[in-house]
Amino acid sequence: MTMNRVIGIGETVLDILFKDDQPQKAVPGGSTFNSIVSIGRAGVPCCMVTEVGGDHVGDIICNYLKDNGVSSEYVCRHENVKSHISLAFLDEHNDAQYVFYKDHASVSLDGKLPEINEDDVILFGSFFAINPVIRPVVGGLLRAAREAGAWLYYDVNFRKNHIADLPDVMPNIVENMRLADVVRGSMEDFDYLYGLHDGNDIYNKVSRLCNTLILTDGARAIHVYTPEGCETYPVQAIETVSTVGAGDNFNAGYIYALLQGQYSQAKRIEMAQCWSQDVCQQIGNNISDKLVATLKNSQ
Repeated sequence: MTMNRVIGIGETVLDILFKDDQPQKAVPGGSTFNSIVSIGRAGVPCCMVTEVGGDHVGDIICNYLKDNGVSSEYVCRHENVKSHISLAFLDEHNDAQYVFYKDHASVSLDGKLPEINEDDVILFGSFFAINPVIRPVVGGLLRAAREAGAWLYYDVNFRKNHIADLPDVMPNIVENMRLADVVRGSMEDFDYLYGLHDGNDIYNKVSRLCNTLILTDGARAIHVYTPEGCETYPVQAIETVSTVGAGDNFNAGYIYALLQGQYSQAKRIEMAQCWSQDVCQQIGNNISDKLVATLKNSQ
């Protein structure tokens, strides 16, 4: 499978990570952003469609993209607007509780957009992908990608604080699933969306829109549902330092395996877990220099 590049569509924040209520590190983040930066670090051509303020935080974010091999050509800069901030508080298990400082209603996407080709991969998700304020632009871009024959990966990543928005955004979630080649979601996501807790019941609902569902459940087994059935993959137990980028780098590793010509779900999930575990063993949102070197040496 020959592909030109990976295009990420999602929000961008500056993540400030805390442990025992003390700041440990500040690094640009956002779900799709974290994935794209790791893919860029691995040497894959990619770009990010997002928006940031015209402030110093926005400069940090754009420079971080460039430093990690990701094009910032489609980052929409808004002068006199503050970039978004996220505080991530790590608990005794190194799982994060988030506090966001941003206004979803102020988000706008009025900059340059990429021309999408059939060999492109599109990664999109979180509230950015369903936000009614920018849906005309995001929805149009996703539909253009589907029409062009690109390959689309949708990470649901629906947070509890948006449950009140569900009636307004559910049509966008449905369309995203219908456009996607793969839907990836957690048990928690589908609890919020459908009130369902059984994988077969969840796939029965999702499969009306998308044939392939990757269902994750924290440290529990991963299930991949396709029309051929369900495959289950255990999750290796590791000592974690931070789980902030775990799911995002799972997505990135899965896409990287696809780009490397891995057609079996087992190989893709293996790579996805490798990337996820790597980022969990450090304070940060992206794969380590050690893993990057290993990947490049194996090419």
